[in-house]
Amino acid sequence: MKIVFFILICSFLIISCKERKKEYISLEGIAQGGTFRIKYEPIPDTISVKEIYKILNEINSTLSLYDTNSIISRINKNDTAVMLNRYFIEIYREAYKVYQQTDGAFDITVAPLVQYWGFIPKGQKFNNIKTTDSLLKLVGMDKIHLQKEKIIKDYADIKLDMNGIAQGFTVDKISMYLESKKIKNYMIEVGGEVKVKGKNQKGELWKIGIDKPIENSNEFNRELQTVLSISDVSLATSGSYRKFIEKDGIKYSHTINPRTGIPTFHNLLSVTVLHSSCTYADAIATAIMVMGLEAGKRFVKENKISAYFIYSDETGNYKTWASKDIEDKLKPIQ
Repeated sequence: MKIVFFILICSFLIISCKERKKEYISLEGIAQGGTFRIKYEPIPDTISVKEIYKILNEINSTLSLYDTNSIISRINKNDTAVMLNRYFIEIYREAYKVYQQTDGAFDITVAPLVQYWGFIPKGQKFNNIKTTDSLLKLVGMDKIHLQKEKIIKDYADIKLDMNGIAQGFTVDKISMYLESKKIKNYMIEVGGEVKVKGKNQKGELWKIGIDKPIENSNEFNRELQTVLSISDVSLATSGSYRKFIEKDGIKYSHTINPRTGIPTFHNLLSVTVLHSSCTYADAIATAIMVMGLEAGKRFVKENKISAYFIYSDETGNYKTWASKDIEDKLKPIQ
């Protein structure tokens, strides 16, 4: 009886261990004008919150347009003493690759147009649309050049804006830090851009929601369109529904077409891209929003990109389209 009793106790302990949920740690905070969240399984120790903030602060001091002393702000002011750091050089090179691949639909020299239309800084006066033609000569990554640790411009008035790629880049840098600490199961989210690896606390694939494109929604006021069950991949979303200005009854998206100088105005409301690199996914999602629905579909198919679109039909109803490789990853809202 004692032997049987001992076996039953051992069996109970084994079953209990199997059913016990893993303990994950969550970190949350403010970064790059939005929020960040990290959830991970600590192996064997917790990561340093100070190191996370160090990465966030270094990227902010490199790429923030709201920090007048950041590297990008000093470049925009033609400060000849500014030297590029490794973060700037890396993201510049990634941006140029996407610029070439998308025939200029993604372009970090779009800043004069973004500012002209009133998106940076806040409160910028809405100007006459006719003058956008004169600004187009300042747009195009072929007009800026990386020479050692300097950016050389063809025109002094060229200005840079990394907002279409910076958050995805930040996710990748935090991911590199976690993996250097041997973290195998994690979720990182910065301003809506996400990277996941391994499994969640329940031992399942990570479930990442894609927002329904509702005007004026944010992380505190949102509805989900669908949920993706994924692992070992990055996810970035670009949309036209959260930030816009209105002129003469027409709503203009904050996504500016670098080739026309005009904000996007079409029925494509949201683009989500999946890729191993969150930097790339972020930039490509931005570019596809510029392209529009049909051109975006062609680009996705030709380049074998994993993507999910939300658009409106002729009657204003939401419709969706997904590349075939992710159809089985989409789950209905419970």
